[in-house]
Amino acid sequence: MSSKVTRISNWIDYRLPIISMMKHELNEYPTPKNLNYWWNFGSLAGIVLMVMIISGIFLAMHYDPNTKNAFDSVEHIMRDVNGGWFLRYLHMNGASMFFIVVYIHIFRGMYYGSYKYPRELLWILGVVILLLMMATAFMGYVLPWGQMSFWGATVITNLFSAFPFGDSIVEWLWGGYSVDNPTLNRFFALHYLFPFLIVGVVFLHLIALHQHGSNNPLGIDRKEPRDSIPFHPYYTVKDLFGLGIFAFIWAFFIFFAPNFFGEPDNYIEADPLVTPPHIVPEWYFLPFYAILRSIPHKVAGVLAMVGAIFVLFFLPWLDTCKVRSAKFRPIYKKLFWLFVVNCFVLGFVGAHSPDEVFYYLGGMSNQELGQITTILYFAFFIIAVPLLGMFEKTTPLPASISEPVNRGGDRRKKSRQEAAA
Repeated sequence: MSSKVTRISNWIDYRLPIISMMKHELNEYPTPKNLNYWWNFGSLAGIVLMVMIISGIFLAMHYDPNTKNAFDSVEHIMRDVNGGWFLRYLHMNGASMFFIVVYIHIFRGMYYGSYKYPRELLWILGVVILLLMMATAFMGYVLPWGQMSFWGATVITNLFSAFPFGDSIVEWLWGGYSVDNPTLNRFFALHYLFPFLIVGVVFLHLIALHQHGSNNPLGIDRKEPRDSIPFHPYYTVKDLFGLGIFAFIWAFFIFFAPNFFGEPDNYIEADPLVTPPHIVPEWYFLPFYAILRSIPHKVAGVLAMVGAIFVLFFLPWLDTCKVRSAKFRPIYKKLFWLFVVNCFVLGFVGAHSPDEVFYYLGGMSNQELGQITTILYFAFFIIAVPLLGMFEKTTPLPASISEPVNRGGDRRKKSRQEAAA
């Protein structure tokens, strides 16, 4: 039986070399021997994307993209479809899981300098994936047609009016003069299409990754054969272990806290005559929403929000330091973690009303805090990163990837010998 399967696979591979390509790229693919668990999040993002596409296809079979029936069709999925509640909670919480792993993946790339030569295009494709994810998630949030869905769509689409010919763009997005049935139909169609665009960009992302290989925690190139190990079985086992832990966390939210990331107002059917007291987007948009609201001028606020994402495209050229990893950049390492904290503060600002006052911060208003954190966000990219590239004194790099790995192994071996003695 096995020989017959082998003959069939060889017959196919001779005419369409998919099997040999996968064997080379996923099995024999040489990988730096020192990758840590922060490198798991790329594969996790790919797995979540596949789960989201499959669950989304099944949900689309029961969803009705009509303003009169959309809310009820979601209730139908939850109450009447066999396993519908699981599919919806899997998909709904999967969006949050997707952004969690992608944000960690991006922060890891920033910390270890994975955006630097020769991986600039790899990084740019990653930012394109982030933009497509944001567009897909926004349109998906509109589909349940709850209060927050309707008013979120109204607020966000109106932002396009800040640009030249913006009113025409808004009218085209709406399919009329207000958020209504044509809007919902368009968002449903695009929400279904965009994940497949993401898959296409992910494919390009992987090609760019395999062109020069993965970066590593030391940020140095492989110089000798012993610096590398095959991807399988070493990293497949490591990725499966990480996937098991991640699956438990995802399952916890599905079964025990399915609405943890959601807004209660979205369980009320959309009503154009009743405005929610506080319109907020999903948590993964909150830092950018805070930047938008912190600037009183509409056009400037929209440009700042868009610029907060687009500045990532230019990071490979803003950072002129030749050393990749923050392990050898003492000042950058501290500023990086301050930047991460600042992003969390921006998320906190976005979740609260602009006129809210924090007395434990000396009576500072939420808008003032947002303005400070917005300045710090852009200062990191535009001021700190370029200046550090010119003036920061880095610590010496190891001669090869194997040197610190072997040195650590020698220390452990010596300690075991001393313990045995």
